[in-house]
Amino acid sequence: MDEQFLDLLAEKYDTEEKIITEIINLEAISNLPKGTEHFVSDLHGEFQAFQHVLRNGSGTVKEKIKELFREVWTEQEINDFAALVYYPEEKIKLVIGDLSNKQALNQWYRQTIENMLKLVSYASSKYTRSKLRKALPKQYVYIVEELLYKTDTTNNKDPYYEEIYRQIISLGQADNLIIGLAYTTQRLVVDHLHVVGDIYDRGPDPDKIMDTLINYHSVDIQWGNHDVLWIGAYAGSLVCLANIIRICARYDNLDIIEDVYGINLRPLLNLAEKYYEDNPSFRPKLQGGHNVSEQEILQITKIHQAIAMIQFKLEIPIIKRRPDFNMSERLLLEKIDYDKNEINICGKTYQLENTCFATVNPQKPEQLLEEERQVMEKLLFSVQHSEKLARHMNFLMKKGSLYLKYNGNLLIHGCIPLDEEGNMEEMQIEDKTYAGRQLLDVFEDNLRYAFAHPEETDDLATDMVWYIWTGECSSLFGKREMTTFERYFIQDKEAHKERKNPYYHLREKEEICRKILLEFDLNPDHGHVINGHTPVKEIRGESPVKANGKMVVIDGGFSKAYQSTTGIAGYTLLYNSFGMQLVAHQKFNSKEDVLCNGTDVLSIKRLVDKELARKLVRETNIGEKLLQKISNLTDLLEYRSMK
Repeated sequence: MDEQFLDLLAEKYDTEEKIITEIINLEAISNLPKGTEHFVSDLHGEFQAFQHVLRNGSGTVKEKIKELFREVWTEQEINDFAALVYYPEEKIKLVIGDLSNKQALNQWYRQTIENMLKLVSYASSKYTRSKLRKALPKQYVYIVEELLYKTDTTNNKDPYYEEIYRQIISLGQADNLIIGLAYTTQRLVVDHLHVVGDIYDRGPDPDKIMDTLINYHSVDIQWGNHDVLWIGAYAGSLVCLANIIRICARYDNLDIIEDVYGINLRPLLNLAEKYYEDNPSFRPKLQGGHNVSEQEILQITKIHQAIAMIQFKLEIPIIKRRPDFNMSERLLLEKIDYDKNEINICGKTYQLENTCFATVNPQKPEQLLEEERQVMEKLLFSVQHSEKLARHMNFLMKKGSLYLKYNGNLLIHGCIPLDEEGNMEEMQIEDKTYAGRQLLDVFEDNLRYAFAHPEETDDLATDMVWYIWTGECSSLFGKREMTTFERYFIQDKEAHKERKNPYYHLREKEEICRKILLEFDLNPDHGHVINGHTPVKEIRGESPVKANGKMVVIDGGFSKAYQSTTGIAGYTLLYNSFGMQLVAHQKFNSKEDVLCNGTDVLSIKRLVDKELARKLVRETNIGEKLLQKISNLTDLLEYRSMK
């Protein structure tokens, strides 16, 4: 026994009765059914679609409503009530507009509050009262608990309960109470949320997703390659910063940089206006519904070229000072014949089109102009002094990791780098060789060091963050090369190909997935690998469930840009005490469509894995902590008896 630890524990549990009461409580909790886990991935800034999936719990809310009311309600009534739970403020306004008189509205309030209470009671049936209390609207906890736990069979308290309802309505509290109960329901149907990477990228509202996650009751994040790029920029990596601005320019998303995070792009625009003209290879990919003038398109095109060329220059010194990265083939600006406008890549010569090399010194292609250097310094200063970005990046670091072992499953955005034989691919870093879980731990250690030391901008840790974005052994990139340069300047599509790590075809094999689970000390008989990163092309018959159910890929196309390729609008995964279900989502049109027509974006749920016996809290990560605490308290009881 650690007597010092037990003495500290005894300060909180200073009587035998307190210890015994807590042991009883924890033992009881550990025998409850495990809560529902909700997995989402590759959100790519698509806030509206993400918000809807979050509010409906990937169909769990409507499922609860159907189970409770299907015998007494029509399908339209179920849809209307579901819309009220998803978007209570907006739905209440519509109801108020539809009902002609106060008496009808008061009647609706009375019935709706009662139905909401039934739903809350049903959705909380596997939770303790203490946990439910934390989910209730704070200002109405006492009132709600009185109405929820009615046990008077003699009808003595009927007038008491009716008066509570009457006062809620007459004092104008019905709207707020219904809204509060709707959000309580949303919270109860999902116990914990996993975001398996890529909050950021081409969609317009990653900041809104981040704000939502910051306020979510229980969440973890497995970083995606685009998330790491943003972390790297904040941590002081100029090449990561150049990449995020280039991607935002490419997808007409510079508003995120300038308007959302307050980063001044005027110095970059001035540079771009001085050195660059229109260029079809750098025109932005315009998003539907975004009206952009021809002048704005030209400005974005020039910014796009300016930051792309700065990026290509910044890559060169990193590649040269880090031979372990094995990226000498990507010293592309050094491989150009500037007189012939040709480049030799891997022994093949290509003609370059739509070039923009006005700022490149052919003798020293990595050399930044003084103007370019000053622009990057100003941009980095703005990035590192953006209060909103700091809040979002700190949250990403606090809640995020490269991978997560949770309730027997391995969650990872990208891949576990493998060779063609299915062995863990090795990478040498400063005379040491790493592979598998150990390699991922080295990546994460370097990323965390870089974030903690933003003043260091050319150290190994900061360079490693960029490698995680683009390197061949990166678990988040998972390809042999990133052909950004080729896509801009070479018309031959063959040069655009990016060779995937063998992981992406080997993960179809059960024995490979079992090997990966063992590498992370997980039980291969019960565990799963849960992946994002690569859109599942369901439209071509690809299945998101692979390797006899051991691998589940949940990137199905939240990003609108991928939906024509995938044929759907994203997968999500639910894991409750009965097993795992995969949910495929159809394209989300609008909140208004849900409110007015009761439409939803769900399609068929598929069973991934069914538990032979209902899974209990004691079999989860949280259960491990509870059982450890029970053991500590039991030791404390024994320790007290010895004194």
